[in-house]
Amino acid sequence: MPRIAIWGAGGIGGFFGGRLAASGCEVGFIARGAHLEAIRRDGLRVESVDGDFTATPSIATDDPAEIGPVDVVILGVKTWHLPEVMAGLGPLLGSDTAVVTTQNGVEAPGEVAAEVGESRVLPGIAKVFTEVAGPGVIRHAGGPGSLAFAEWDGSTSARVKDLRATLAHAGVALEEPEDIWLALWIKFLFVVPLGGVGAVAQAPVGVVRSMPSTRALLTAGMREVRDIGRARGIGFPDEIVESTLGFVDQQPPAGLSSLQRDIAAGRPSELEAWSGAVHRLGQEAGVETPVNTFAYSVLLPREQRARGQLDF
Repeated sequence: MPRIAIWGAGGIGGFFGGRLAASGCEVGFIARGAHLEAIRRDGLRVESVDGDFTATPSIATDDPAEIGPVDVVILGVKTWHLPEVMAGLGPLLGSDTAVVTTQNGVEAPGEVAAEVGESRVLPGIAKVFTEVAGPGVIRHAGGPGSLAFAEWDGSTSARVKDLRATLAHAGVALEEPEDIWLALWIKFLFVVPLGGVGAVAQAPVGVVRSMPSTRALLTAGMREVRDIGRARGIGFPDEIVESTLGFVDQQPPAGLSSLQRDIAAGRPSELEAWSGAVHRLGQEAGVETPVNTFAYSVLLPREQRARGQLDF
């Protein structure tokens, strides 16, 4: 089994890292604060719709040097933590260490590759609804609980096969898309307009999808992402907006995106990597993005207040 480091023991890293540790894999968690202390003391508790369990990692620390070089690093942090992570990643990197990105958005693999090289990065997609329920506790509310990843060029290397086998042994569902970049953009098209419109409307998915006005905004926002992706060479199928709306219609009506939860709670969010990225990438591609740009502009003051950049 590969030796694995999980940077960020929150919803994503805690869930997948917990499953790996519980299966007997050698896993080191990088965490901090009360969450780290609880994991050290009691292990990591995962309360899951698929059955609760407690995992004991090989090591839990706030210092990656205590873990040392590993075969795989899974980045479970949110996008705005990536600069901090990249600054401290060195002690975990061996000659062939793979770094798996799981962040929402489409820019994270490039940000990581700019620091460690494309040859190390396995662009990845996590599909699961999780959150930190308290120190040392992860709550898994649903979703497929799946991971998808591949080499930068989309190929399936020996190390990709080994990691997939290890995750499968741990009970993690795996997806193997033919085009990892298309899969990243498909998730981007789903989460960003829904999160942006939902956050502006301060309404759950059931309201956003059912009111004609907000559904029209949602549809237009998805078309903006589709057009940007196509301008960048992403092969979206013709029916991608319609099929994604159908997927939205299948979600629990009370559902809220992580962006909505963070903004509502006054916490820093992934706004820059979601609506902000659509705004920037649209400008670069010459694609107009009125819906996503409006959401970004309206939510930005609250984002800057959460980061201490504005006081009101």
